[in-house]
Amino acid sequence: CPISHPPTPQAAFAHLALAFRCDVFTLRQRVQVEKRARDAAEENIQEELGQCRAALERLRPSCTDVGCRETLEQVQHSLAVLAAAIERATSAAEKLGAVHQEARMSRAAEVMVQHVENLKRHHMREHAELEEMKRLIQQNSRNRQLAETQGE
Repeated sequence: CPISHPPTPQAAFAHLALAFRCDVFTLRQRVQVEKRARDAAEENIQEELGQCRAALERLRPSCTDVGCRETLEQVQHSLAVLAAAIERATSAAEKLGAVHQEARMSRAAEVMVQHVENLKRHHMREHAELEEMKRLIQQNSRNRQLAETQGE
């Protein structure tokens, strides 16, 4: 069984870049699909609430005593509270989804920033090595010229 190592920042960056490209490609369709699913769920809930309200209205004429009317009023009130709670739950679910997405994007941005920082460090090392090589070549060239002048 091979040992699994965490991906290098370069590999993670490449993976994220590909994922972003794929996400962008399908984002519009996924948004439309999710919107339709949410709208359908909300319509189903509203339909059920409407049917409950209609059933309560059909019961109203048969409630002749005070206790029955009070119970009917309590159920209607509970139905209104339930409708408001469903609306708040839907809103909270959308906010939670947005926060989850923000957390994923934050992690992806972290990986990308880490990769850029690694590239900067690599560039600085390469630049320092290049400058050192230039200095050595110039020094070598001066030493050769000095040796040639002294040899003459």
